[in-house]
This record gives sequence, C-alpha cells and structure tokens, in this order.
Amino acid sequence: MIELVNFATGLPKKMKYGQDKEMNTGICKESVEEAFLTQDGFIGDGVADLKHHGGPDRAVCVYPHEHYKLWEQEFQTTLPTATFGENVTVTNMLEQDIHIGDIYQIGDAVIQVTQGRVPCSTITKRTSIPPLLKRIVETGFTGYLCRVLEEGTVRADSSITLLEPHPQKVSILFANQVYFHRQKDIEGMEQVLAVPELAAEWRKQFEKRLERLID
Repeated sequence: MIELVNFATGLPKKMKYGQDKEMNTGICKESVEEAFLTQDGFIGDGVADLKHHGGPDRAVCVYPHEHYKLWEQEFQTTLPTATFGENVTVTNMLEQDIHIGDIYQIGDAVIQVTQGRVPCSTITKRTSIPPLLKRIVETGFTGYLCRVLEEGTVRADSSITLLEPHPQKVSILFANQVYFHRQKDIEGMEQVLAVPELAAEWRKQFEKRLERLID
C-alpha cells in the first residue's frame, strides 16, 4: 500500500550554510495541504538552478520515506521533512520497484516516471553531513523525477495509485547504477535508452557516452 507521508512545495529562497555562507535554492520546501500540479510543476514550487533542475521531464520529485530511517541511523541524526527537496515523500515506492515510464495517479493528477534524481552538493549544504551525498550515489537511493501527463490538484491526504506499469521494467535503481557506476556498460545504456519515456536530458547523456565508447 503506497502512502503519501509528506507533500511539500516551495519557491527558491536564501539558505544559510557552513561558516556564514548563503545560497539561493529551492531545496527548503515546506509541507502544504494542497497545490495544483501543472506540466511545469506545482504552483508555488520552483528551483533556483534551471540548468540542472526543473522542466517538464522533472516536474515532480519523489523520495522514498524508508531511506530516512537508514540515513538517520547511519549518521546518528534526525532529518527534517523534505530534506532532499522532494515534493512527495512516499512509502512502498522504492527505486528498485519503480520503472522508467510507470504511470501513477496522484490526487487528481497523472504523472509518469522519467529518470533518477541526480543529487547535488546542495544536499550536503542543507544537512551538514558531507558523506551523505556519496552514500546516496553509492546506494542509488536518489529518489526520482516525473513528468505530468494530466494536470490536477494534489492534497496532503491524496492517494497514489499505479495506473500503468511500464512493460520494459527498467527500474530506477538499475538506471542509477548504469548512470553513476557503469559508465562503460554499453548493454546497460542501450537497455535504458530503449525506454521511449526516458527523460530527454538523460537520453542525451547516455547517447553521448555511447558515441564515445563506440567510436
């Protein structure tokens, strides 16, 4: 049973980190009761770094709630809600079980999984736990991103339902392993690229890698 544990949005704002440093970021999202989801993301939500975040293929960020307990135990800490800048924190939607192209109903909206989330140094700055970013990449517990197929209202108590599993069953965890750790795995890259619903940015990157390897 999938459960929506936390629903969060937030526009970019100043975040302090380190020794009196600050940056503009959208990672510090706050729990909300309701928001309308458009093809570009939730109304009232946004990113600061438009080059690496946001856009129609990356309109919704999802992170499995189960990983919170793992990171909290490993680093002896308590993490705030939406630590990773995710809009939707869920149970029973782990990277190993979610596939690129899977289609879900969330509230009145319909979303489709497009790629794994590529974590960045902003996570380190927010949590003040330098090894966490490395561990996220090592494990592939990155969360993932989705495009919006049907716009609609999402609420904090909305249910999430799998409407259409993708037939090729290329999991986010598999794609993450190829993306981060198996950069010369031609067969693996071809398997990921064979999914038409793959995010355009990841498609471009995998195609570039393949060209270099084959040339």
